[in-house]
Amino acid sequence: MQHTQQATEAPPPGLSGIRRAFFASLTGTALEWYDFAVYSAAAALVFGDHFFPSEDPLTGTLLAFSTYAVGYLSRPLGGFVFGRLGDVIGRKKVLIATLILIGVATFLIGLLPAYGTVGVAAPIALVVLRFAQGVGVGGEWGGAVLLSSEFGDPRRRGFYASAAQVGPPAGNLLANGVLAALGALLTEDQFLSWGWRVAFLLSGVLVGFGLWIRAKLEETPVFKAMQAEQSRPEAPIREVFTTQPRALCAAILCRVGPDVLYAMFTVFVLTYATGELGMARGSALAAVLIGSSLQVFLIPLAGALSDRVNRRLLYGCAAVAAGVWPFVFFLMADGGSWPLLAFGVVVGLAIHSVMYGPQAAFIAEQFSPRLRYTGSSLAYTLAGLIGGAVAPLLFTALLSSYDSWVPLALYIAVAAAVTIAGLSLGRDADDATDEEMPRVAHASEPAAEVS
Repeated sequence: MQHTQQATEAPPPGLSGIRRAFFASLTGTALEWYDFAVYSAAAALVFGDHFFPSEDPLTGTLLAFSTYAVGYLSRPLGGFVFGRLGDVIGRKKVLIATLILIGVATFLIGLLPAYGTVGVAAPIALVVLRFAQGVGVGGEWGGAVLLSSEFGDPRRRGFYASAAQVGPPAGNLLANGVLAALGALLTEDQFLSWGWRVAFLLSGVLVGFGLWIRAKLEETPVFKAMQAEQSRPEAPIREVFTTQPRALCAAILCRVGPDVLYAMFTVFVLTYATGELGMARGSALAAVLIGSSLQVFLIPLAGALSDRVNRRLLYGCAAVAAGVWPFVFFLMADGGSWPLLAFGVVVGLAIHSVMYGPQAAFIAEQFSPRLRYTGSSLAYTLAGLIGGAVAPLLFTALLSSYDSWVPLALYIAVAAAVTIAGLSLGRDADDATDEEMPRVAHASEPAAEVS
């Protein structure tokens, strides 16, 4: 005779499932930042001639960089659209859609005909594809954070959520490795003619790998519980703005300092080292690559540390260090010594890691589970507009206007103060709610039949 037994406790997620969620999160953000680095190089070296021909080379380059800005400006749209869908139809479905959108757009850029072949259709198509990339990226980050963190133990959210944060240094290293390999294998004329396309076409490999992992994942336990309780929001964007404005402000502001610091030590430092200190670009890039390599390990380490100590306190201490270190860095670097420059960059990126590792978990914890995808995506994309998107331009303008590094260091200090203000507005984690939701999801599943 058979009888039905209802389990009261949810079994812990399998280790293989948690690992798959971790790597699924990492691959998406790695693809985003692979595109970031490859696109930056192509905009500076290739796009001006291929898509924006002009008698003035500077004009062509500026127009090429304008398409880079389009990718940032379109991110909030992705945050609004995909963030909402992630809380309504599920994390997994949306993350598959965003990965396909980013990957297809990047791949198609590698196939675009030049202006000389199709005329004005070439730059228009480039702008459209760049816009599509930005929309996909705007919806990717929030879901990538939840994908890894909602599968794992809520008490280890700092470590699991850091998977999405490892993407930037991993993507940068991968992109620079591909560009270095192309530079070694091809002549300059070959790279400028067709070699740059290879870097974009290789994104298809990352997309395929990411889709293979994500397609095998189940929906997260937290979203399953939302389905079981029928608590999915009908208008999540409106709810975030009307019921959780403080959480949204805290999540936006906490990102500003890390974004500005990262822009300094991975992007603008190359301009400063070559233009102001007279160093070779390869030497400056080597310093950045060393720091980025260490970040691959430091970011998850910082995320794990934030699970053992107060997350906001750790984040805040690093924000204070971020406000102070640029003053030390510029004084050291002004002597023109490469070892001191490299040391300064490595320390700057290490400080960034201590903020960036716990950041994803901190942002997710600000919002109730039923609004997390929407809230996290809005915070990520809106903060990007006032942080990372404008930082390189402001660094350039400040250095040009004042011919001194002091305004640059003050700018970073102000950005760090904004982050501290965001942390003070935020709240600590409520692990009990997240621990209960998998039990709710498990209880709603069909009862197991046993003999």
